[in-house]
Amino acid sequence: MRVVGSLWRSVRSLPSWLQIVLLGQFVNAAGALAWIYLTLYLVDARHLTSANAGLLSAINGVGLIAGNLFGGGVGDRIGMRRALLAGLLGWAACCAAVPITPVVALGPLLLVAGTLGGVTRPLMSAVVLSALPVDQRRTGAALWRVAFNAGAIIGPPLGALAAGSHFGVIFAVDAASSLILAAVIWRFAPLDSARPSRSSRAGALPLRRTLRGKRFTVAVLVTVVVVDTSYRQLYVGLPLELHRLQAPTLVYGLTVTLNCVLIVLAEVWVALRMARRPPAAVIAAGYALVGTSWLLFGAHPSVPTAIAMVVVISVGEMLYKPTATAAVADAAPPGYEGRYQSLYAGASISGTVLAPAIGGAAFGHHPGLLWLGAAVAPLLAAAALVTVRTARPDAESDYGVVSAPS
Repeated sequence: MRVVGSLWRSVRSLPSWLQIVLLGQFVNAAGALAWIYLTLYLVDARHLTSANAGLLSAINGVGLIAGNLFGGGVGDRIGMRRALLAGLLGWAACCAAVPITPVVALGPLLLVAGTLGGVTRPLMSAVVLSALPVDQRRTGAALWRVAFNAGAIIGPPLGALAAGSHFGVIFAVDAASSLILAAVIWRFAPLDSARPSRSSRAGALPLRRTLRGKRFTVAVLVTVVVVDTSYRQLYVGLPLELHRLQAPTLVYGLTVTLNCVLIVLAEVWVALRMARRPPAAVIAAGYALVGTSWLLFGAHPSVPTAIAMVVVISVGEMLYKPTATAAVADAAPPGYEGRYQSLYAGASISGTVLAPAIGGAAFGHHPGLLWLGAAVAPLLAAAALVTVRTARPDAESDYGVVSAPS
């Protein structure tokens, strides 16, 4: 009950417009089905081979990464709200177009769709975090993730039922949920501030120069790439190992659901409890738990240790992900909020590309090699982050230390 009470008080402490936006995010996450079922749709409804379906899905993934990397820069130039609305409306249009597009034109369409879908993540994060004072950003990031994961619990099972009837329903639902979030953003999100003049944009520092002297921020971005690759073995190595153990497919589905449920129930409570801790310590502790989870599983792979691993890795995720998101937001100079969130989004999503390649190759060679690497990499990342923090104890890594709410 204390956890639920903390979650409710945290939501009530936010501005009313942001509460409504988070509700819209929940609806959008519940309807975000197209990318989940894309490969299956291409094989089942479009009768493509698994190789061709995988290629088209990969093209969509390339667009997704590009959108994450460049969306924040677009938002800094034309306004976060304006760019977010364009991304949501464009993604909805692409979703509606997929079922009626000839196969030969699906590649370009999915590339554009992925790019438009990708821009929404850093822009949504920037809209939420830039509207909050520093002492609420960790909680705000946690609540954003809770809204997303709550929707992710509900959406996929409903999507499976819809796919059984007609695959086109999935794309219609995804488009509709994006339009709902766009309507909420348009109606309730604050208007963008005045756009910078051309002369001021010309005199602005290049992004890389704003990072000079921000060793902690750079360390967070680099180590997140490493840890995210390890974390995402949850979606690559774990299902392969459970299949090797001849566990029912349902077992893997339940582990993913368990991860989402734990985040929804406990992430905000964890964020509040960690509010007095320096970001570096919280992030490093999260990294260490991610590594420990794979040590636990690798020592004796089985269904019980898989469940225990998911619990430990979920706690690690709750520690490092919202804290790292807020730390990067705190480091952003005025006018660079979107680009800094794109840097973090690009780093945190990198594992979707690296994890399958590394995990598949390592597992094929020897599963134990994968578990060892997945454990050691986050532990080294934690040590590196602590080293950077210790070397510069008065640096920007102290940002975001606040008094915990009573």
